[in-house]
Amino acid sequence: MGWDGGVAVILNPKAGRGRAGRIRRKLERLLREHAQGTPWTLVETQCRGHARELAAEAAANGASVVAAGGGDGLVGEVVNGIVGTAARLGIVPLGTGNDLARDLGLAGGLNHAVWTLFHGTPWSMDLGKVDGWWFANGAGCGFDAVVAQRVGAGYRWLRGSAVYVAAVLDSLRTFRAAHFSLEVDGRALTLKAMLCYVANSRSTGGGMRIAPNARLDDGLLDLCILTEVGRVEFLKSFPRVFRGTHIHHPKVLMLQARDVRLATDPPLPVLADGDVIQTAPCRFTAVPAAVEVLIP
Repeated sequence: MGWDGGVAVILNPKAGRGRAGRIRRKLERLLREHAQGTPWTLVETQCRGHARELAAEAAANGASVVAAGGGDGLVGEVVNGIVGTAARLGIVPLGTGNDLARDLGLAGGLNHAVWTLFHGTPWSMDLGKVDGWWFANGAGCGFDAVVAQRVGAGYRWLRGSAVYVAAVLDSLRTFRAAHFSLEVDGRALTLKAMLCYVANSRSTGGGMRIAPNARLDDGLLDLCILTEVGRVEFLKSFPRVFRGTHIHHPKVLMLQARDVRLATDPPLPVLADGDVIQTAPCRFTAVPAAVEVLIP
């Protein structure tokens, strides 16, 4: 495909519970309106992992911007296709959560996001890496990954943060704390915990401010470790994550690091940008200014 110098939009038609596919015509109309002579193309993903292939192909064929039309998971796939190339990242937030887009000031509606693809400002953004996979918003291990699996498997009648709340309540019934062994910038930690979330941006799950002090340009990853807590206490404290005040809870440990090694007993799932990619053990690393993203 010839995308030299243009904008390639990779659309996940299933994003946002199918909303992305339903608004394709509107998206194409806005692309025509804002392009002003800049070549562009739009392609749809066919399956999980396809966006990474399409993004790599677009970058190899000279696209100056490769945009993810979907949620945080799609952004993660596109990042993995373009990192290390000259292509810039664009985001058209059409997913369930859209947390990274919100942190970048791209949550102002479809027209606003499409305008930014052609007229936005390039900005250098950090990325994280979990073993061989890059992530833009956040990664984690434990309860949050179990919740992500449930989000992907159901709740089609819900939207936005309500999906994540339902998945949290559902997962809490059977999940048990595990033994976590961590090495955080060389410092060893062993504890019994529910989860270890490794944040690049501030929020996850459609607005849960899990790492309210995280910055996308500080060269650091922000860790939120929830140690073992009972179900009743969890339910009482859970709403605090939407305000970011959970960080003051005695069962929450907040750290910053450039390099984190993690193992769990039993082995727990690991997620990156909302998608489960492997199981522990794993290693998380911060990579400063790893990609340029277009912001308003």
